Amino acid sequence: MPTVPDAMSTGECWWLTGALIYPQLANRIRAQIAAGDYPAGSLLPSESALVQRFHVARTTVRRSLAVLEDEGLIVTLPGKGRVVKSADAQIQRSYRYQEIAVILRRQIQTGSFAVGTLLPSEQVLRRQHGASRNTVRHALAELEREGLIATEHGRGRFVRPLPD
Repeated sequence: MPTVPDAMSTGECWWLTGALIYPQLANRIRAQIAAGDYPAGSLLPSESALVQRFHVARTTVRRSLAVLEDEGLIVTLPGKGRVVKSADAQIQRSYRYQEIAVILRRQIQTGSFAVGTLLPSEQVLRRQHGASRNTVRHALAELEREGLIATEHGRGRFVRPLPD
């Protein structure tokens, strides 16, 4: 008969029983993180996957994950999920539009896009970055607010002279 740690390593699920189940679940997930099942920077399974795996209520899973987040073991990233933290690794907390804006900003600042250059269309940027039209528009709006680009209706977006 396998022990609980043996069962966890083989992927078997043991029923959690008794009062205050969420600390038990937090202990199981903590042990899996410590064992390297979820290395730093990796996504934890979704709440619904944990509900199915451990046969507990969604509230129990949320409370367990809240304990781990309070301990600093994981971090919740909006739109991404819960990610395992490490002491030496920084978790990227940005949204996709911010990542695209960083790339475009760098291209403008390094001269890849010279002053007066027409930026690629939304369609081209969507394909390059694998993002939705709305995400690309958010990135472009951020650059426009910073004064790096200007929009000319019907013509496109152009690189402006860098602010001093």
